[in-house]
Amino acid sequence: MSLVEELKQVLFRPRRKLHQFIAVNVFVFFVIKLVFVFETLFKLPSNFSTKIIEYLSIPASFDILIKQPWSVFTYMFLHKDFFHLLFNMLGLYWFGQLLEEYLGGKKFSLIYIFGGLVGGLLFIAVYNLFPVFENVVAQSRTVGASAGVLAIAVATATLLPDHQFMLLFLGLVKIKYLVLFFVLIDLINITGDNAGGHIAHLGGAIIGFVYIKQLRKGRDVSSPFQSFFRFFTKLFKRKPKLKVTYRNPANDKKNVKKQLDKQEIIDRILDKISKYGYEGLTKEEKDILFRASQEKE
Repeated sequence: MSLVEELKQVLFRPRRKLHQFIAVNVFVFFVIKLVFVFETLFKLPSNFSTKIIEYLSIPASFDILIKQPWSVFTYMFLHKDFFHLLFNMLGLYWFGQLLEEYLGGKKFSLIYIFGGLVGGLLFIAVYNLFPVFENVVAQSRTVGASAGVLAIAVATATLLPDHQFMLLFLGLVKIKYLVLFFVLIDLINITGDNAGGHIAHLGGAIIGFVYIKQLRKGRDVSSPFQSFFRFFTKLFKRKPKLKVTYRNPANDKKNVKKQLDKQEIIDRILDKISKYGYEGLTKEEKDILFRASQEKE
């Protein structure tokens, strides 16, 4: 397989949505940095790379936003520097792999995107509502996946609060305390140098919390959007050729029994998670849970 084909596989046909989001963030970052390197080597004015960042980053000013409405979406795949990208992708990986295992790729994707969108809109609203920002609103912009990442982190902590991560120097820490620490850091920094970024993070945190709370009540707030995406993707799918098949009632009974047995196994695995946490599962149980989540897609 060629390098181009491998890139297509990672970006457009990944086994897990988590890998796709990480790949897109990394891809965008390195493309922009390579453009900047090219401009520097040939002593060109860094107009193109600067313009890319301006067009993709979300502005606080309504006058600028109305000219580039796409930035409400694109800003969440853009990063200032390597360490900004690194820490966001590490957070996305740690929390995202757990959330996707449990809820599946579509819900993972929607939480990330909703978190980013609400984070961006909250950034704009706060900068235009509070007098403290009136002198900087015209030139303020924000970038980064942090709002989407914090939405994933808070959703995971709300769903599995007692799950533990092993941290250097601290040992095992329950993720509810870890995520609470992140949220508090953002709260106390909303008047700092990176106020816009921290405000956006809090918007993502709200989405992660509300989404899981509603899901536990049996309400999937993303259902209307999932229906829209399914309708949209069907428009571009090739229609299968009509086939005439014969259904055997005996096979139907076997399939029903098979589904009931599978659900019983999944229920036992979920009970085990509630008692011992996700890490208490065997590799086989994790694989069963992952396959079940993909079937819900």
